[in-house]
Amino acid sequence: MYICICNAIRECEFRTAALGAGCDASGVYQRLGKRPQCGQCLDDAEDMLEEYRAAACQQKVAA
Repeated sequence: MYICICNAIRECEFRTAALGAGCDASGVYQRLGKRPQCGQCLDDAEDMLEEYRAAACQQKVAA
C-alpha cells in the first residue's frame, strides 16, 4: 500500500527508512530523498511511526 501517492512511497519503504531514524515523518521523507508535496499523507505517516515505535518497544520489553 502507498503511504504517499505524490512521491509513490510504499508503506514498506517508509518503515525501512524509519528504522533507527528517531525522527518525525518529515525526517523519514528526507531520508528517502523526498519531501511531502500535498501534505495529505503526513497525519497517516505520523500515525504509522507511532504504531511502529510502540511495536518495537514492546518487542524490546518481551526480549
